[in-house]
Amino acid sequence: MTADGGTSWTRISGDLTRQTWAVPANTGKYGSGVTPAPAGSITALSPSPLDVNVLWAGTDDGHIQVMTGAARTWTNVTPPAIKPWTRIFNIEAGHFSPLTAYAAANTMRLDDLNPHFWRTDDGGKTWTEINTGIAPGAVANSIREDPRQKGLLYAATEAQVWVSFDDGDHWQSLRVDMPAVSVRDLTVKDDATCMCADLVAATHGRGFWILDDVTPLREAAAIRAAESARAAYLVKPVTAVRVRFGMNAPTPWPPEVPAGENPPPGAILDYYLASDAAGPVRLEILDTPGRVVRTYSSTDPVPAVHPALDPVAYNKLCQETPSAPDCSLPLYWPAPPMVISTRAGMHRVWWDMRYDPIGEGGGGRGGGGGAAVPRRTYPSVNAPWAPPGSYTVRLTVDGKSYTQPITLRLDPRVTASAVDLATLASLTREMYEGARAANAAYTQARGLVSQFDALSGDDIVKFKAAINALAPAGGAPVGGGRGAAPAAGAPAAPTLQSVSTEMLSAAMAMQAADIAPTAREVAACTTARTNAATVMARWTKLTTVDLAALNTNRKAAGQPPIAIPKR
Repeated sequence: MTADGGTSWTRISGDLTRQTWAVPANTGKYGSGVTPAPAGSITALSPSPLDVNVLWAGTDDGHIQVMTGAARTWTNVTPPAIKPWTRIFNIEAGHFSPLTAYAAANTMRLDDLNPHFWRTDDGGKTWTEINTGIAPGAVANSIREDPRQKGLLYAATEAQVWVSFDDGDHWQSLRVDMPAVSVRDLTVKDDATCMCADLVAATHGRGFWILDDVTPLREAAAIRAAESARAAYLVKPVTAVRVRFGMNAPTPWPPEVPAGENPPPGAILDYYLASDAAGPVRLEILDTPGRVVRTYSSTDPVPAVHPALDPVAYNKLCQETPSAPDCSLPLYWPAPPMVISTRAGMHRVWWDMRYDPIGEGGGGRGGGGGAAVPRRTYPSVNAPWAPPGSYTVRLTVDGKSYTQPITLRLDPRVTASAVDLATLASLTREMYEGARAANAAYTQARGLVSQFDALSGDDIVKFKAAINALAPAGGAPVGGGRGAAPAAGAPAAPTLQSVSTEMLSAAMAMQAADIAPTAREVAACTTARTNAATVMARWTKLTTVDLAALNTNRKAAGQPPIAIPKR
C-alpha cells in the first residue's frame, strides 16, 4: 500500500493466490504434464468505504481473501464451490455494511460458460450464489452495489447488463438498446452535489455505454407500490444544471466521426403510469410562488413524420414538399421529438429550463437551440431561461396530481455576481410577463372582434375599429427571436402585437450570456416598458370604461351585454 501517491510502498500481505490446487478436469490429456504450483495473480481489490481496515482481494486462480483490523490480518474466505482457476473478475465491498461483499466469479477457463455471482453478509464466513434470473451461457464479469440505495445491484456478463432490486436474489435485464456485447466492468458515477448518478459500462470492444440518471432504478420500490395501487408515480428529479447545449459551431461532425451522445438538454423528468391514461397527461413546472412557468401535455402537436423516427417517410415528404420544416437539414441532425405519453409504463421526458413560449410558433417542445448536433439537434425555443432556484414538477393524470421538488442550478462556470444575476433575472421576468400579458390581451381582443362580426350599429362599428387599431388581424403576436428588432414597416403607433414582440425581443436579447444586462439592453427594456404601458392603458380603458358604456346602451335597448373572452 502507499500513502504518499506512490512515492513509497509498504507490503501488507503475503502471497494471496493458491499455493496448491487440483488440475482442472477440462485440461484433458494435457493436465498430466502440469505441476501445481503458485502461479496466480491478484485480479480484484476493493477497499471498504465504511472501514479503512477492511480490504477484499480476489485472484485469477479462484481465491477470495479479506484483510481486517489495524493489524492487517488476512483470512481466506473462498467459498468451497469456487474451483481452482476460477477468475475473480471483481469484488465489490458493501456500501452499507463492512461485512458485506459481492464477487463476480468468471469460470470461462473451466469451460463453464454460466454466470456465477456471490454475496456475503458476514465478512466471508458464508456465501450465497445469486444468479436467479440471469440468462445462462454468459460468464460473470462484474458486480457493483449502488452506493445510495441498499439492495440495488448491477451486474455484467459476457452478453449484457443486469439489475437486481433485492440484493441479488432476483435479476432482470437492463439491456434496452445496448447491443449484445462482452461487458467487462461497471461503475456507478455518483455525484453527491446533485444526488444523481449514471451507470457506466465498459465493454471488451473498447466502447463505453452510459445509462443516464439511475434515479428511477433507485425508486423502483416506490414505482412497484404505485403499480400495485394502479396509480401513477413521478420520480423525484435530480438537480438540473443550466448548461447551454450545442455550442460547437458552425455544423455538426459527420456521422462517421466517433463521438459520444449527450443526454437531452434540460432537467430529466421520469414518470410511471400503471395503466393507460383515460385522458390527457400533463407535466407542469411551477416556481416558488406557485406560478406555472412551463407546461407540457400529451395533447401537444407532434410531427406526424420525423427523420429520427421514420427517415424514409420523411425523405419522401421533403421530396414532395421541399418547404416542410427542416427539410434542408441532413436526416441525421434532428433529435427525436419529445412526447408526453399516455401509455402504461415508464417514460422519460425533459424540461428545457425555459418559460412557456408565447404565441403561435413560439418554439419547439424540447428545444435546446445552439449549433447542430448529430441526432441531438432540437428546435430552438423563443422563451427566456428560467432563473436558478427551487421549482416543483407536477404530473396530472386522470384528475390526480403528483408533485416533486426540483432544483435548478446555474452553470458552475458562470462568474457573474449574485447582484448581476438577480438584475438579469428580474428584468427578464418583467419583459417576459409583459409580453405574455400583451399576448393574452391580443387573444381577447380578437375574440371580441369575432363577437362584433355578428352585430351591427354605429357604436359597434366604432368599438370594433378601436379594437382593430389596438390589435390588428394578422396572427397572434410572437417574439422576434434572440434580440430581433420589430419587423420593418411596423406601425408607428404601438399595438398589442408590436409591444408583445418588442418586450419578448428585449427579454431574449439578454439570454445570450449569464451576465449583467448591458446599457443598450436596459434601454431597450425601458422603451418596451413605456410602449407596453401606453398600449395596455388603452386596452384597459377599452375593456372597462368604453365596454361598460357600450353595454349600458345595449341593455337600454334590450340587447345582451358583450363579455370579454376569458384568457
